[in-house]
Amino acid sequence: MMPRVRLCLTFPRSLEATISDVLIAAPGLPGFTLISVEGHGGDFVNASTAERVRGRMDQRVLWMLVDQEKHQQVLALLRATVVSNLVHWWLEPVLDGGQLA
Repeated sequence: MMPRVRLCLTFPRSLEATISDVLIAAPGLPGFTLISVEGHGGDFVNASTAERVRGRMDQRVLWMLVDQEKHQQVLALLRATVVSNLVHWWLEPVLDGGQLA
């Protein structure tokens, strides 16, 4: 069995529809989880006025469990269709998993 990883992406709320549509339309990709979060950090160059006042930015986190070698395919698809330097990604190992019943 191929080792699995969790591909994690963070991006501004404004990119949610584009990224979701690209991943949903791609054949053979697994589903994903999308979470609304508030990003805290020192770089507020792309923040709205309201986000600057609050001191945090509206962000989305996307999690997708994929075979380790397949994550490059997902990233290549996103790079070809989403032109933004505001999308950050990393991989996390998945040690175990399954269904309870």
